[in-house]
Order: sequence, then structure tokens, then C-alpha cells
Amino acid sequence: MTTTGVDHQETAGGPWWWERRRGAALDIGLGVASAAECAVEGATFAGKAGLPVAVGVIIGVGTGATLVLRRRWPVAVVLVAIAVAPASMGFLLTVVGLYTLAASDAPRRIIAVLASMSVTASTIVTFIQIREDVTTGALDISEGFVPFIALSASLGVTAPPVLFGLYVGARRRLMESLRERADSLERELQLLAERAEERAGWARSEERTRIAREMHDVVAHRVSLMVVHAAALQAVARKDPEKAVKNAALVGDMGRQALTELREMLGVLRNQDGGTTTATPSPSVSASAAVPLAAVGVAAAAAAEAASDVRDDDGPWLAELEELVGQSRAAGMVLELSVDGEPESYPPEVEQTAYRVIQEGLTNVHKHAPGAKVQVRLAHRGGEVAMQVENDPAPEADPHAVRLPSGGNGLLGMKERVTALGGVFVSGPTDAGGFRVSAVIPTSR
Repeated sequence: MTTTGVDHQETAGGPWWWERRRGAALDIGLGVASAAECAVEGATFAGKAGLPVAVGVIIGVGTGATLVLRRRWPVAVVLVAIAVAPASMGFLLTVVGLYTLAASDAPRRIIAVLASMSVTASTIVTFIQIREDVTTGALDISEGFVPFIALSASLGVTAPPVLFGLYVGARRRLMESLRERADSLERELQLLAERAEERAGWARSEERTRIAREMHDVVAHRVSLMVVHAAALQAVARKDPEKAVKNAALVGDMGRQALTELREMLGVLRNQDGGTTTATPSPSVSASAAVPLAAVGVAAAAAAEAASDVRDDDGPWLAELEELVGQSRAAGMVLELSVDGEPESYPPEVEQTAYRVIQEGLTNVHKHAPGAKVQVRLAHRGGEVAMQVENDPAPEADPHAVRLPSGGNGLLGMKERVTALGGVFVSGPTDAGGFRVSAVIPTSR
């Protein structure tokens, strides 16, 4: 039952065992009517039996008033009606009592037994009355029809209230069952809605985490290389103009690639959310590199706007690994790349995750160990692909070198990517004082 229904029932509750006041009023009214009927019939019976009329009236009132208890004790009411049947009183008591008993939750066996007793008692009393009327000549019918008339009259009084009560009881139980099922479905729908809301929140959190990882992967590596090249550009701008031009071209290419990837991701967000996304850059380098980077940023933005014919890929692939390594080598990193096994066709998420792990490993070297020698290993095995980025100890730091900031989310993002695909990710310092990042990703799930 709903909360509204409970409140309504408590507000409209009746006295004693009645659920509603109108039910109490109905039963009291029926009890008064039955008491009046039985009082008249009791006075008649008392006159025939030679008893004082007052005694018959009192017995009749007490008998008829028991109808008030029909909802509380329907079996007792029917038993009282059967007991006073020989006195030819209690017609309303019998009809209403049998109906109430049949409509109640009493066992069907008890209903059948009491209905049979009522039919039997009524048949006997009716048979005796009709036989007396035939004997005295008050009724002119054949004696052979007396049993048939008595049985028919008894069934006419007993069967309709019993059958109607059975119908009402069955309908009431059906409605209660339907209400219970509706309440159960309502509770289930509420639980499903709560679970759907929880899943939606979880999905939003996962999507935010994934977008944060993608933004970190795109920005951290590209911008790290741009900072390294910008620092070199600042150092050789006057001494070696040819090398400065080459470094400026590399920075422009990297800026174009970074901005293109950012535009692709922001375009996806714009399509999903129906709004626009604005990225506000924050300073990430020292003041000594601010002027060259500002100029490089303007040039890179212009190059990105002009690169409208850049193809739209779903993500990086292992086939682009040589290009990734070449960018780090161009930035001055001493890097060795070894590939074992024959490349296979992997699912997109496997290739992208493997590429990002190597990319983030190289980014960490640019940030934390500039100038260190790096070994990148990629192994294609049966059912899995393994990768490792290991660097030697970094040489003594140049006090004038540009220091790159770190948010501390790179290793966490790599681990989340790898473990989400059922792989294993390990990172930590080596015995020689360097750092190693390694991962193994299954290629079939």
C-alpha cells in the first residue's frame, strides 16, 4: 500500500475492529434492523410457545444485534442464525451472515459446512411450517411437493448470499494481489531508477577520467617536446640560424599536432554535450623561455588553422611509433628502439594504449631525466604485446635548463589504461639509478 493510502486509512479509521467509520455505521444499522426484525419474530414465537412476550422480544433483540459482529466473528453470527432457525427468526441475520462469511478469509471447508447446516436447518423448519399449513388447510398443495418446496425455499435463501459473498471475496483478494504487485513493481522501478542514476554517475566519472587521460597524453608529450625545442631554439638562435630554423619548424609541427588532437577531442565533447568548450592555457615554463614560446605558440596556432586537410584518425597507432621516437631524437634525446616479433592487427584500444604508454614514458624522461639515454623495447608475442621504456641516470642538471612541471597523473593514467584491458603495468627505479616503465597488454579478451 502506498504512503498516501496508509495516511488515508489512519485518518479515516473507525472504532474498535472497523477500518472505516462508514463500515461501522453500516453494521450498526444492519444490527438495529436485524434486532427489530428478530424482536417482532421473537414476540410471535413467544406467543406460540406460551412464553411472555417480553422474553421473546428480549431474545429477539439480543439475537438480531449479533449482526453488528459480522466483520469480527462471521462464523459466530452464522451459528447464531442457525441456532434460532427453529424459532422462525433471523432472516436478515442469516442472509447477511452467510454473505459476510463467504466473503471473508475463512477456509472454504468451514464455509461449506456452515452453509450446509444453514440449508438443512432452514429446510427442516420450512418443511414443518408448510406441512402444518397443508394439514390445517391453509395451503392447498399436494404433500408430495412439500419437500421440494421446502428445499427450494431454503436454497433460495442460502445460495445467493453465499455465491455473491464468494465472488466479492475473490474479487477483493484479486484487487489486493494487484495492489501488492503494483507496489512491488513501484519499489523495483524505484530501485532500478536509483541504480540507473548510480550507473550514470559512475559513467560520467569514468568519462571525465578518460577525457583527463587523453588531454594529459596529448598535452604533456607535445608540449614537453615544444619546451625542449624552444629552449634549444633560444640557445642557438644567434649562433646557428639554420639549426634554429629547423627547431622552429619542429616546434610548429608539434604545436599543430597538439592543437589538432585537442580540437578533435573538444569537437567530440561539443557534439555530446551540445555546448562549446573553452580551454584556458596556464603558464608551464620558466620566464626565460616565455618569449620564444609565445612566438612559437602563435606560429603553431596559425599552422593548425591552416591544416584543415589533416586526416581524422580514431587515435594513435603503433605504426606511428617511429615518428614518435624521431620527435624525441630530434629534441636531443639519445634513444634506442628495438622491436621483437612480427606486428599483428590489434584492437584499436590495445594499439592506442600501447602507444600512450611509450609516449608517456618518453614524456617522463623529458621531464625528470633530460639528457639521459633511453631504451624503448616493443615485443609482439602470441596473444599479447609488451612494451618497456627505460632510462639511464640523468646527467647533472644544468642550472639554466628549463624545468618541466609534472602533475603526477601520468603513471596513474597509464596504469588505469593497462589494467582496464586486463594487462599488467609496473613502474619504478632501476638498480642503476634510472627509471623503468613496462606493461603487458593481452591482445584478445
